Amino acid sequence: MIQRIQSVFLLLLALAMLSVVFLPIWSKLDPASGQELVLTATKLTYANADAGISVPTNTYAIAALALAAAAVAIFEMLQYRNRFLQLKLGMLNLVLIVATLGASFYYSGVGEKMLNIKIPGTYEAGFYLPTLALLLNVLANRFIRRDEQLVRSMDRLR
Repeated sequence: MIQRIQSVFLLLLALAMLSVVFLPIWSKLDPASGQELVLTATKLTYANADAGISVPTNTYAIAALALAAAAVAIFEMLQYRNRFLQLKLGMLNLVLIVATLGASFYYSGVGEKMLNIKIPGTYEAGFYLPTLALLLNVLANRFIRRDEQLVRSMDRLR
């Protein structure tokens, strides 16, 4: 039943986690040297690379976790007949989204050390989308639980 409200929340969750893969997560600009460091879901790299700058750092863990969370959300949406499985998948998705946030935070910390430690970096939209996904996951789980309680109350009336 795709028309249920939790299905809408899960679809929005999947879109938010897919967007993490394509949007920048963190950036840092050093005005003295003109260098900019950008963190995406697949790499941590300098935007204006000079000859002496180090090679980009692969951050595929962020992309893998975000894609896994999106896939679990879509699978969870399609399992509308088994609400207990949906709740378990919701808990798995919670862990995946928190891991995505943790990996993003870790790699932004690595980036902080790569370029002028005195200047702080800024978190971009790709960092805040997993937080939105957490909220959507909580809402979806709440409505799944509410459906289960409704079904149980109807069984009691029979």
